[in-house]
Amino acid sequence: MSRPIAVYDLRGLNCPLPVLKARKRLSKMRPGARIWLETTDPLAAIDIPAFCNETGHELIETQKADYGHRFLVSRRPARPVRP
Repeated sequence: MSRPIAVYDLRGLNCPLPVLKARKRLSKMRPGARIWLETTDPLAAIDIPAFCNETGHELIETQKADYGHRFLVSRRPARPVRP
């Protein structure tokens, strides 16, 4: 049985806070873990995909919601340790 996917409520926050808080939350997750980010900031539709692209996190799904947007994000794989 799979684990339920966590939801991180970022509603009511404006740019740049949704991305900054998402960055902090994802940094504490295990590689490959998934999380739904819920936002009301209209710019999140641009900012969250750009953030994922820049950091290597995978944007799996984007949904338009009555209150704004939902983004399903998978934390990037661990980076190999270099000697």
